[in-house]
This record gives sequence, C-alpha cells and structure tokens, in this order.
Amino acid sequence: MLYLTLRHYEYICAVAKHGSLSAAAEAVHVSQPALSAALSRIEEHLGHPLFLRRRGAALALTPQGRKFADQAQELLDQAARLEDPKGAGQRPQRLMLACFSDLAPFLLAPALRALREALPEVEISHRACGFEPLITALTTGEADLAITYDLGLDAAFSRTGLDRYAPHALVPPEHPLAGRGSVTLEELTHYPLVLSQEGMSLQHMLGLFKTHGLVPRIAHRADSLELLRSLAANGEGVGISYSLPPGGISYDGKPLTAVRVTDPAAEEPVILAAHAHAPKASAAAKAHEILLKTLSSGRSDLAQADHHVD
Repeated sequence: MLYLTLRHYEYICAVAKHGSLSAAAEAVHVSQPALSAALSRIEEHLGHPLFLRRRGAALALTPQGRKFADQAQELLDQAARLEDPKGAGQRPQRLMLACFSDLAPFLLAPALRALREALPEVEISHRACGFEPLITALTTGEADLAITYDLGLDAAFSRTGLDRYAPHALVPPEHPLAGRGSVTLEELTHYPLVLSQEGMSLQHMLGLFKTHGLVPRIAHRADSLELLRSLAANGEGVGISYSLPPGGISYDGKPLTAVRVTDPAAEEPVILAAHAHAPKASAAAKAHEILLKTLSSGRSDLAQADHHVD
C-alpha cells in the first residue's frame, strides 16, 4: 500500500519552490503547522531528510531531496496530463540558468539563445552573479544549472568540464612585459598586481602564488573586471584575469596587451554545474546536453584570444 499521496508530493514541490514553510503553505492552501507536520511525516517515512533546516535561512533541498522533488514534479505533471489530456491546465516547465559574472558577458547570451531555440516550451530565466550567490542558488534549487569556474563547489555538485582557461597578465603597451609571449607567476611577483576583489577569485589567485612559495605584491583589489582592466591600462599594476573581452581596449579607451601566464597549475576549468542529477526527461537534463554541445566549441576564440598591441 502506498503511503504518500499526490497531495504529499504537492507539499514537497511547494516547499522546494518557495524555500519557506509559510510561502509553501499559502501556495497549497494549508496551515503552516499542518504543512510542517506533514513534511516531518514524509521524511520519517522515507528514512532521510529532504530539506536542510537552518535557523534564519531558507529551507534548502538536500541532494536526495532535490532528486525526490524533481521526480515528484514529474509525477504531478503526469497526473495533470491524465486529468487534462488537451494540456489546458498543464504546468509549464521552467529552467533557471546561473552564470559566474565574469563569464556571463561571453557565455550567457549564446547559452540562452541555444536553449530558447531548442526548448521553446520551457520558461527560461537567468542570473549572473558571484561565486557565493551562485552556489547558494544551486544548493537551494533556485538555479538548475550553472556555468562557472570550478571554485567553491564540494562533492555534492555534479560537474561537466567545458574548457580550461589560462590567466593573462594585462599591461599597457609600454610595460616591460608587453613584448613578451608569455610570463610565469614567479616573474609576476616583481610587479605590483591588480587582482579581483571577488572572494573566491582572490583566494584562488593567492593560493596559486602560495603553492609555488611566492608572495605577490597587491596594488589593488578591483570590484569588477572592467575596473581591473582600467587600472592595468593606466599603469596602476599588472592586472590578472581569466576573462579577456575582445579588442584590447579598456572602458576608458586605453590600450591593453594580454600576456598568457604559462604555469600549468594556473589553468582553471570552466564547468557546467548542478546540485543533483536531473531526470532524463526533465528540462534541466535536456538543457545540460544543449549547453554542453553549444559551449564546447568556439568559446576560446571569444573569451581566450590574446590581445597584443603592436
């Protein structure tokens, strides 16, 4: 005899969608205490928690909970189709794609275009943000997939490699490094540096130097990629960036030369990340295959072309 009913599945999906008992209870038209009690009984029956409960924070799906919620939604959608074969009441599929902010100008728009062309029936939304908000969005189920560097993600996240990017040193054309074809981390310690202020990016770059027993001289920590490029172009220090907008010109019109950092350990994977395995028929699974095909070619020419000033 089945213990869980479609109503129970509705409860799980509502909590997964809204992230709070109060909002979920309002959505499914039950009291919050009744929903909380039902949720506890469901988890007790299953033998494992579906949600992480942290004081003062939204309810977050566990990896098992995310898988269960995805399958529960599929079941609810199937039930809706049985009741309404013509599809008048069918719930539209939704997909949220997150992208790390520095990669977004290069990869997000092509990704969205490919998804909308291949999945016209899916409501697609997006978010460009830093590492910590991106990880939170994946963990809580707000985002289904994310395009990001492989930084800050633990073993609970699935990863599919898209490419490996090398950092570049950004300097004005009169800088001693401008005529070089490449540079090492050790050589960069002789110059003041401009690094990203973003937490994970900064920790990653400092960790690279530390791994080689090197101590960098940091002149500036920039709040954005374009500020980093502008500071470098104006001689405030050697900028270090994995993302290279085409053209070799900063926002304030100053020329920039990009010199590749050749230390193998400095290369960073760009990945397609998810917090749980998506069912094969789900929008997330279809989107994963589309993005893998779309972003597996042509990215290097766009985001990793060397910009040298003669």
